[in-house]
Amino acid sequence: MSLPLLAQIVIACLMGGVLSVIAAGAIMFGLPRRFLPMAVSFAAGTLLTTAILNLLPEALESAMRSAMTSGMMKPSTVFPLLLAGILGFFVLERFTFWRHAHHHDGCPHAADQIRQAPMILIGDAFHNFTDGILLAAAFLADPVLGWSTTVAIVAHEVPQEAGDFALLLASGWNRRRALFWNGMSSLTNIAGGIIGYYLLEYAQGLVPVALTLAASGFIYIAVADLLPRLRGEQAGIPIHVVLIGCGVAFVALGTGHAHFN
Repeated sequence: MSLPLLAQIVIACLMGGVLSVIAAGAIMFGLPRRFLPMAVSFAAGTLLTTAILNLLPEALESAMRSAMTSGMMKPSTVFPLLLAGILGFFVLERFTFWRHAHHHDGCPHAADQIRQAPMILIGDAFHNFTDGILLAAAFLADPVLGWSTTVAIVAHEVPQEAGDFALLLASGWNRRRALFWNGMSSLTNIAGGIIGYYLLEYAQGLVPVALTLAASGFIYIAVADLLPRLRGEQAGIPIHVVLIGCGVAFVALGTGHAHFN
């Protein structure tokens, strides 16, 4: 007897979220800490590519479908929402930094370490939530399509999660803490899947919003935190450019959300 559809969606969400985190952790935890500055270059490439070549095109397509069906969001609102998201992450980061600085006066290095991690986890949570909604929609259309979409999500999540691990470790987090909180952020995948199952007609309107906010978080992290950090590295610029290119290629080759009507 086949599993109920909701159970299949939850299992698929666990595979797309937790399994991807474990696989990415296994990759990154084998990396010596002296190579973490290079991993930051790789992470910058993965985040920018995920945002610009994956999340934003998906957001525009989802907004077009939403405009034709429910009218909840139009494609023309994607980029204003992207701008609002980037500015919102800036305000959130400043607030986080301000609070931390008041508790750790005279310790700028610790303050610099903590400011980046919440941005990474919040952006990842939006991304995973959206994946859950997409999985629910795929399973409700056809369970076979749902499982093929699950495989596609795992394929693109592993390099993106590896980039997240690189950033958390480079920010001073230990491996256990990075694994725990990255795993917690992946659980929003399940929340998205359950919401998508029960409220698909309305949840479809959330897809372009969540995708755009995830993209804004990834772009902000890469442009405001990662690329400026690389200017201070002792290693030559060419190797960082190559590693950013590797991050771009890794995500571009692994990206492949199944598209469905």
